Amino acid sequence: MKLELGKIYIKDIRFGDNTEIKNGTLIINKKELEEFAISDERIKSVTIELARPGESIRIAPVKDVIEPRVKVSGPGCIFPGVMGKVKGVGSGRTHALVGAAVVTVGKIVGFQEGIIDMSGETAKYTPFSETNNICVVMEPVEGLETHDYEQAGRLLGLKVANFIGEVARNIEPDEIVIYDTKPFLEQIKEFPHLPKVGYIHMLQSQGLLHDTYYYGVDAKQILPTLMYPTEIMDGAIISGNCVAPCDKVTTFHHLNNPVIEDLYKRHGKDLNFVTVILTNENVFLMDKERSSDMVAKIVEFLGLDGVIITEEGYGNPDTDLMMNCKKVSDVGTKVVLITDEFPGRDGKSQSLADAVPEADALVSCGQGNIIVNFPKMDKIIGTLEFVETMIGGYEGSLKEDGSIDAELQIIIASTIANGYNKLAAKGY
Repeated sequence: MKLELGKIYIKDIRFGDNTEIKNGTLIINKKELEEFAISDERIKSVTIELARPGESIRIAPVKDVIEPRVKVSGPGCIFPGVMGKVKGVGSGRTHALVGAAVVTVGKIVGFQEGIIDMSGETAKYTPFSETNNICVVMEPVEGLETHDYEQAGRLLGLKVANFIGEVARNIEPDEIVIYDTKPFLEQIKEFPHLPKVGYIHMLQSQGLLHDTYYYGVDAKQILPTLMYPTEIMDGAIISGNCVAPCDKVTTFHHLNNPVIEDLYKRHGKDLNFVTVILTNENVFLMDKERSSDMVAKIVEFLGLDGVIITEEGYGNPDTDLMMNCKKVSDVGTKVVLITDEFPGRDGKSQSLADAVPEADALVSCGQGNIIVNFPKMDKIIGTLEFVETMIGGYEGSLKEDGSIDAELQIIIASTIANGYNKLAAKGY
């Protein structure tokens, strides 16, 4: 499976008469985009606002972040099974607006949306302080059921991202990166001297607004399966969950998975990047056993020498992570885990809810319980009304002057457990 990813670098955004790209600036026709977006009867109103790196802007509550992309050639479309027919993706040519992001913002769905600061000390904890953000601020109709609101907001963000992505269809990219994964037997023959490495990608799927979608199917309905890594770059996986903001894997992170990126960079040099094994995170022990058994069976069947495993969320999913680790280790494959930590505000509690002796190689993306101060911003996109009920917030978090004291985990992607963040921890 060969994909050409054309990267068009966006250095600035502004409103204008036409939606287009000129000299690295993404220009948005505000009225046109708002009229296009407001087509779901569940959404009362949509307002488009812009947020640039370095501006005194706070965005809250944030639901999802999406990088605009467009499928230029090859089968399928971006976000197959949701924005178009179910057709296998991951080959041909795709263009990405690198440096731009669609951010969905609105009244709280549950309590697990988060904050993005575009400047100040707290901006350093989120990668989205460095993107040029097209904020889609939505107002639901009165009395809308929570799951309906989540779905309406999810589809709205994807729809806006597709609309903006279209402007890149006929633009010559600034850079083209080629990603290629051959069928298993061909690839083994090509690099027989290199260790065979896979990536076990755990998707949040525990229900109650903890959902992720694979070709439009809720991941809690799937069994572990194999994917070409390039399928993920074309939107085969989208976020639909409201887990803690700090380790929410947004749709942007699926499109730009750093584990996949880094494995491709080393592919054919010191390792043979064979496949992505997709699995879910479950509520009941029986389901955890089933999925982890099948993950280990696939690893053994392929004869992988090593795997990297990432999770989404914390607490209950830590058990899925450790069961995958143990069972994959038991079939003779080396394992490296990537996760984040929650040791309490004093740092003295157990960092993970579960652990096994086999988890002896672990990369930490930081801890989410530390209290940080959010300075007052000149502009709020969205509302601060729900800060004290968000994960990481508490009674008294929001101060009269608009500043906030809250746990780090209230910031979108501050400790995201696939490495697309700014934090790490060292063990001694």
